[in-house]
Amino acid sequence: MPLLATSLLALWLGSSSPVEATVELEVQGLRNVRGKLHLCATRNPAHFPDCRRDPAAYRRTVPASNRRIRLTSVVPGRYAISLFHDQNSNEKLDTFLGVPREGFAFSRNPVIRFGAPKFDSVGIELVAGFTRTTVRMQYLL
Repeated sequence: MPLLATSLLALWLGSSSPVEATVELEVQGLRNVRGKLHLCATRNPAHFPDCRRDPAAYRRTVPASNRRIRLTSVVPGRYAISLFHDQNSNEKLDTFLGVPREGFAFSRNPVIRFGAPKFDSVGIELVAGFTRTTVRMQYLL
């Protein structure tokens, strides 16, 4: 009997997989396909929009020719996603007098006036399973 209980427990534990989300972003409005796209998704408003110092953030860098970016094994929750088009591949968003010289985008595609949007205005809910969303690049210069 203990062997049967142990076997059933092992089968149950082995069949239950952790709850994970997958998100696919379609990038629209790229000016060109030079350089890279840097994506960052964070659940922590203190680390938005630059989530490089957030140890729990999800990051992905792909060639700018990729119009779709996929994040897998994401813990479900509310995330703010930022993306920038690093046209010269120097690993940073270039600015001139504080104005971005390269393209950028955020989840929920807010209209940008002065400065980055607030976490709450761009937050999206990533649920277990698959989510597809579109982001539109914006270029100010």
